[in-house]
Amino acid sequence: MKLQNQKHLFSIPEEITYLNIASQSPSFKAVEQAGIEGVLEKSHPFKITGDSYFEPVKKVKQLFAKLIDVDDYNRIANIPSASYGLATVAKNITLKKNDEILLVESQFPSNYYVWEKLAHKFDAKLKIIAMPKSTENRGKIWNESILSGISENTKVVALGNIHWANGTLFDLKSIRKKATEKKALLIIDGSQSVGALPFSVKEIQPDALICAGYKWLFGPYGCGYAYFGEYFDNGNPLEENWSNRLHSENMTGLTSYQPKYKPLANRYSVGEHASFIHIKMQIAALEQVLEWTPKAIQEYCKDITSEAVITLKENGCFVEHDAFRTHHLFGVELPKQMDIDVLKSTLKEANIFISFRVNYIRLSCHLYNTKNDFKKLTDCIIKCL
Repeated sequence: MKLQNQKHLFSIPEEITYLNIASQSPSFKAVEQAGIEGVLEKSHPFKITGDSYFEPVKKVKQLFAKLIDVDDYNRIANIPSASYGLATVAKNITLKKNDEILLVESQFPSNYYVWEKLAHKFDAKLKIIAMPKSTENRGKIWNESILSGISENTKVVALGNIHWANGTLFDLKSIRKKATEKKALLIIDGSQSVGALPFSVKEIQPDALICAGYKWLFGPYGCGYAYFGEYFDNGNPLEENWSNRLHSENMTGLTSYQPKYKPLANRYSVGEHASFIHIKMQIAALEQVLEWTPKAIQEYCKDITSEAVITLKENGCFVEHDAFRTHHLFGVELPKQMDIDVLKSTLKEANIFISFRVNYIRLSCHLYNTKNDFKKLTDCIIKCL
């Protein structure tokens, strides 16, 4: 399926060029409407029934499970943030002195601090695989270094499907294979990839997959999703909320305290995860992403960015080789002579929104963007050289 531009589904003004969905997605109109309906539902609490706390949650889990190729939606937990999901994972991991947790250089803070704390707790070590200094074959060499870094001491490999700042693709199938050989857990942060890049739990077999929901999944700020594999089936949640216990649908029996949790990952869902506003927005968002499909989104992004990438390279910028990066999110290393402040000012005047990461710019696009958006961007960059 070849997708056409979908800007008509959004409320982005014509004069705005938004290339920063990796920071925050714009809601499409259906998500806006779902949020309004959720607000109105809270205005009439007398219409809220017992099913209101459970059926929409079940639907959200089923939708996310379908997106990541999981058969049993009970392996999905509703979480408020990626950091909550990662903290849940870390709470259920025990290490020994000198065990290693393998990360890659400059991971997002939520996917660093939690492992730093866990390593300190058990007198274990963080092993950080640096990004190669040379731009030649950078993605290939970085992946090779990750595989070489997984050893008998490695107990956890924690990284994204891609690097959040520059879009470098990590070879998860090979990493999973090596981690399995060394009996290490594979914990994936899918916040910057799931929804825009095809991902299959059946294929990769992560022990856990954690995703913020407000970027490529178009949910409201304050929602997220987590998949937990068999390792975590009998683990301990961060909190003890009533709705995660077995038979909690029976509201009349809530004080007949139940020692058992609902099956699998249900125990890890955050309290009040049936939030009437959030859950309606999440359903509308996931339904649309599934209709588009991550594969078609990725192909659309490749189509609208390919000419701009050639232009950037011709003008002294570095962009990773296609085989080792994504097309919905990628980094552009600017020429050393570029005055970043002048570029920022030029982009601001042109109403172009991107992210700056030291001497990199991070570009992230979606179906509301066009080739012309990237032409405007490259014109501004060339003007500032």
